[in-house]
Amino acid sequence: MLTGKQKRHLRSLAHHLDPVFQVGKGGSNDHLIRHISEAIEKRELLKVSVLNNCLEDPREIAAELAEGAEAELVQVIGKTIVLYKESKDHKTIELP
Repeated sequence: MLTGKQKRHLRSLAHHLDPVFQVGKGGSNDHLIRHISEAIEKRELLKVSVLNNCLEDPREIAAELAEGAEAELVQVIGKTIVLYKESKDHKTIELP
């Protein structure tokens, strides 16, 4: 579980990132979650965008993705989701 100070720090780091994945009309699925798990292991901090044609709520999608990828949900703002998971092999982010 992240503290408020750690979430603020991660939000500031994620501000300049571009979304790596997009959730479309099909919503989230096992295939997407597996790819996010692989990518977040390398990057630690990841942005996911929810497209306008997706009928599900971005907060519900964020909860599904975080749970499936075993990551921490940092922020959902509009249709953008920020996820964090500490990497075992590629650790680059130092939390306060």
